[in-house]
Amino acid sequence: MTSTDKKQQPQSGTTVEPGGIDRLSEAFESSARRWELIIYPSMFAFVVLAAYGFFLIYRLAGDVHYLAISVDSHMSVLSNNMQNMSENMGQITTNIRTMTVSLDSIEQRVATLKPILASMESMDRSIQMMNASTRDMSLTTRNMQYDMSRLNRNIGRPMSFMNTFMPW
Repeated sequence: MTSTDKKQQPQSGTTVEPGGIDRLSEAFESSARRWELIIYPSMFAFVVLAAYGFFLIYRLAGDVHYLAISVDSHMSVLSNNMQNMSENMGQITTNIRTMTVSLDSIEQRVATLKPILASMESMDRSIQMMNASTRDMSLTTRNMQYDMSRLNRNIGRPMSFMNTFMPW
């Protein structure tokens, strides 16, 4: 072994090259620069995205607050409308009960009209028979008028001839 080899050997039994620590430190610094080129823009992008996320959450909270106020005001209107609808349903129920009573009354009155209807049917038949009899009487009267007209023609001429000889 040469004298330089002895200097390079540590006492623990491993060999260390001269300037190895310098190269290690340069490699670490170049690696750190590369990481700085990746990490710093990434951190900046993360901060920008975090700020934008905070802004979106802030806007969402505002929108939810506005939505809650809007729903609350609409719920009070809906509650009033439901109460009015409930009152109207009560009135409808009362009106339907009144209509039921009226229909029962009408049904009873119609039941009393059934005998009257039978009598009216009898009267209808009688009036139809009277109508037929009146038609027959009219036809008979017409025939009598025709016969009288023929009789007047048959007797009227000879009588007018005879009346010229009579002294009256």
